[in-house]
Amino acid sequence: MKQRRVAVVALTAGALVAGTGVGLGLWASSDGDGGGAAATSAEERGDGSGRAAGTTPGESPSPSPSRSYPLSQAPRTIPAVREHTAERGPGWKPGRGHRVVVNDGALADEGRLIAGELGLTYAGEKDDEKAGDLRLELNRDSGANPESYTMTVRGGRVTVSGPGEAGVFYGTRTLKQEIKGAGAAPEGVVRDEPAKQRRGLSLDIARKHYDAGWIEDRIRELGDLKFNELGLHFSDDQGFRIESDSHPEIVSQDHLTKAQVKRIVDLARSRHITVVPEIDSPGHLGAVIAAHPDLQLRNVNGGAVRGAIDISKPESAEIVDELIDEYAGLFPGSQWHLGGDEYQALVVSDPEASFPNLAAAARERYGSGATVEDLTTGWLNDRAATVRAHDRTPRAWNDGFFRGGSVQADKDIQVAYWTGKEIGARQPAEYLAEGRKVINYNDEFLYYVLGEPLTFVYPTGQRIYEQWTPRVLRGTTPVPARYDSQIIGGSFAIWGDLPRAQTQEQVAAGIRLPLRATVQKLWDPDPPELSWAEFRALAERLG
Repeated sequence: MKQRRVAVVALTAGALVAGTGVGLGLWASSDGDGGGAAATSAEERGDGSGRAAGTTPGESPSPSPSRSYPLSQAPRTIPAVREHTAERGPGWKPGRGHRVVVNDGALADEGRLIAGELGLTYAGEKDDEKAGDLRLELNRDSGANPESYTMTVRGGRVTVSGPGEAGVFYGTRTLKQEIKGAGAAPEGVVRDEPAKQRRGLSLDIARKHYDAGWIEDRIRELGDLKFNELGLHFSDDQGFRIESDSHPEIVSQDHLTKAQVKRIVDLARSRHITVVPEIDSPGHLGAVIAAHPDLQLRNVNGGAVRGAIDISKPESAEIVDELIDEYAGLFPGSQWHLGGDEYQALVVSDPEASFPNLAAAARERYGSGATVEDLTTGWLNDRAATVRAHDRTPRAWNDGFFRGGSVQADKDIQVAYWTGKEIGARQPAEYLAEGRKVINYNDEFLYYVLGEPLTFVYPTGQRIYEQWTPRVLRGTTPVPARYDSQIIGGSFAIWGDLPRAQTQEQVAAGIRLPLRATVQKLWDPDPPELSWAEFRALAERLG
């Protein structure tokens, strides 16, 4: 297993210190406040005094050509930084009169945010240097991960640089946590980037209505933890929760206005978080069907099928596409979730006999041997075409993809793998072997289902931290390592099956540690260095 990359250099304030005898791999073994910039051990000092060499009790370290500083220790953050080069020096802490400056006006939002958080003065674009400066820089390296960054703490100043605005933002999140946890940023250089491209929280606002302010608080929390997605599942059997101009008749009494959603999307964008909308279909459309009962699927005996729309009717496709077209303007991000799960026409033993109208439509469109599964796959592809016209990348739940058949799901539809419990659920390796990209929503670890119905139990941060990795897509067994690059990320998910089982405040508290454990495993591919007890204590200290 690759070890975390750590380089150690010995520097004084302006002079190289030779012969330190300190090798590679020096990391703080403690989870306590010893991670501050001036921390050292009696063994390193050789004097047993309990303070840095050359100081007197109560004296704060400051650069001096007559003394050296202890080697800095790596910052303690969530998620952990991937690489830290230790140096000797006083580190940096925010002080009165310190400025935040940028080299590019595109970083103004990031600069103003961190200035306000640390009590600094935002000075805008400046070329000069002053003591105490925090400088944010875009280097626009087109070959680098746009979410990567380098943070250099040296000479009483801090520079955060990256190829993209997102990376610079993540550098400011690291700095914010350093100041919150240890009071100072340690001397040296952090080089950091995420292992996985998509790091999300999915929120079911259809079955449980959440206040806009609560969602905004989660966005701030997600941003500080370097998540970059918030999924909103806002249409289901129990409710349709966002204002609609094209179909106001389907909207539930408790809902978010478009103005509220715009504020949510704008706040998320400022934290480099993409809001991913989900209008689930062709199942989970009960709220739409309640206003349009003529679109409800009925079996051979005329019995209504809960939540299922009749995909043989052109009007069914029209209303869903009209909604997608409407909300594409409200959600400008690059991702779209099509749903596609649990279509009840496919859970019976003989779909063709139970739903002859669907079977006839399948044969008419795809040929004499076509099945209801083929018609359902065609529905998914048609909806993918609708979102693709808006330059969105589509994804769908794994049980919306079927083995064999005359019609195959389009190759660019990403697989949101959530369960192996559904009838006929395929193993994750089948999707990966087809070359598909997969996002991990494993319901064994990442599903927070209100009320714990069926076999669900509330996930714990400890179990995620100690047992889950992005390769554990189903159950507890990882897929082969050769598929790792196709697993582009993961998402923790909150579902409102029994919406009154917890209040909003209880949900926020319940997901706090699981979110932190999830992002740790999505950001850093190596086994965590901290024990769970140390990680939990760090989470409490960082807030």
